[in-house]
Amino acid sequence: MEIRLAQRVQALTPSSTLAITAKAKELKSKGYDVIGLGAGEPDFNTPQHIIDAASASMNEGQTKYTPSAGLPALIKEIITKFKSDQGIDYSPNEVVVQNGAKHALYTLFQVILDEGDEVIIPTPYWVSYPEQVKLADGVPVFVEGSEENEFKITPKQLLDATTNRTKAVIINSPSNPTGMLYSEEELLELGKICLEKNILIVSDEIYEKLVYGEHKHVSIAQLSPELKEQTIIINGVSKSHSMTGWRIGYAAGNQSVIEAMTNLSSHSTSNPTTTAQFGAIAAYAGSQQPVDEMREAFEERLNIIYNQLIDIPGFTCVKPQGAFYLYPNVKEAAKLTGYKDVDSFVEALLEEAMVAVVPGSGFGTPENIRLSYATSLDLLEKAIKRMHDFVESKMKA
Repeated sequence: MEIRLAQRVQALTPSSTLAITAKAKELKSKGYDVIGLGAGEPDFNTPQHIIDAASASMNEGQTKYTPSAGLPALIKEIITKFKSDQGIDYSPNEVVVQNGAKHALYTLFQVILDEGDEVIIPTPYWVSYPEQVKLADGVPVFVEGSEENEFKITPKQLLDATTNRTKAVIINSPSNPTGMLYSEEELLELGKICLEKNILIVSDEIYEKLVYGEHKHVSIAQLSPELKEQTIIINGVSKSHSMTGWRIGYAAGNQSVIEAMTNLSSHSTSNPTTTAQFGAIAAYAGSQQPVDEMREAFEERLNIIYNQLIDIPGFTCVKPQGAFYLYPNVKEAAKLTGYKDVDSFVEALLEEAMVAVVPGSGFGTPENIRLSYATSLDLLEKAIKRMHDFVESKMKA
């Protein structure tokens, strides 16, 4: 029996990150020594005090439904975190806990978009942004963040992309895949346009704890009361506390939007996983030393491997300021090695050099590749040497 699938899912583009990971796993299962640099998650285990708190909650019988918006105790910790980190005040009815930050984004687009509403998405973008907008019958409008401007869009670009159907703009800082940050001044200028044009700001801050050097994370919502009201912050514990599999994220902002997200969630997931919520309470209420140690480890890896990476012929790369990705432009390397495009170059890297990276075509910039340094320094250096040797051998051939 052939069942016709809904058009909304037929139009979806498969995740390039998942596709490359699957291919790498397939080769590994056949005995090949593949080094995977596609992972979008920390290589550290969840801190022990979080695991212990979640385990204790189950033993204490905390295994039932919770309110759809999340446990009041967790919402309280999230509110405390916002006040401590950004100086922003939220009330409990301005926060909803979701099954991961990805779910928070999905739910948000479902409640704010009608058919034909436009969402401005800077490129490079996280792979799920345009697909989630399309699933809500919205229209992704791509605006190029050039490498010359550290992959960030300018106020003029934002203004030029705005139409009478523009509903929202996504700001992801630090960014996946580039690791770049918007400064306070840049955010103020973008925010000014959003206020003038009544554009909702979707501020994805999932990598906020992973910022390096003298750089600092700034939330656009902390810059003025007006911008706070215009912004929905998306965040979670996945990256900051190495809890990707726990699936706890949240949204904070305008009360009517948050209430709509809560109502929708009550008919889709009922509530976030109870045990995971108790783990998230411990993540925010407990020691932040593991967070600092993980950030320091990522920064050390970045500073060591960055120079090794840009030493590869045909590789250029803006040094990231946060997250745990490098996003080099390898168009020239693909040309030097005889490949028609970067996607073909990436495929050959995996099949011949046994290094799995993610092609930039999945992020809207086909000249780049994304490498995650959320793996051991030893493996990172080995992978970069393999890529270097691969390029040089092809150039000599």
